Amino acid sequence: MLHKITLTVNGDPYTIAVQSHHTLLKVLREQIGITSSKVGCENGECGACTVIMNGVAVNSCQVLAPEADGAIIETVEGLSQNGKLHPLQQAFIDHNAVQCGFCTPGMLMSAKALLDHNPHPTEDEIRYALVGNLCRCTGYTRIVEAIQDVAEQGEAT
Repeated sequence: MLHKITLTVNGDPYTIAVQSHHTLLKVLREQIGITSSKVGCENGECGACTVIMNGVAVNSCQVLAPEADGAIIETVEGLSQNGKLHPLQQAFIDHNAVQCGFCTPGMLMSAKALLDHNPHPTEDEIRYALVGNLCRCTGYTRIVEAIQDVAEQGEAT
């Protein structure tokens, strides 16, 4: 069954027809062309598909597309502004917090959601916010350090 939904992705409005069984991840990638959200486990376990929906980090593979009707969605593509990287993106580069890069978009979105709600988290709060994001390459230390750096500098906007 088709549903007509309206959502805002990175500030741009979309009205699209979606299948009942399609996920937000599928809609973002295949209908809107937002490819930063990765197809990983498709079970909500790896966090590669993490986006911010209405201010909350969610696994887009677990959100049915009709549930996103009226939602405001943020993805990595919306982080940089006027050609300038978001402070989190720059910190990931500066701290060498990126290896293969597959998990990076999800990590960035989980980190942004955290800092949007808690601009000065402790290391434990950062680690807890990332618990749903798996990384097989970095060991998390540099990722946590990058997020701490942004929090200490107060640049998380």
